[in-house]
Amino acid sequence: MQINCFKCVHMKITWEPAHPRACTAYGFKTAQIPSVVVKQSSGMDCMKFTPKRGATT
Repeated sequence: MQINCFKCVHMKITWEPAHPRACTAYGFKTAQIPSVVVKQSSGMDCMKFTPKRGATT
């Protein structure tokens, strides 16, 4: 299942053009969707996904 970071409380948008997305749970900034970076580096789906209040997956 593809994790939708935009529906996660840990997803943040930054002001940095080179790294516009951030994951506060894992503590990194990236140009990609954070769940894609987690999958590429660990081989596992994001284990820290926490849905925003009222968000559906």
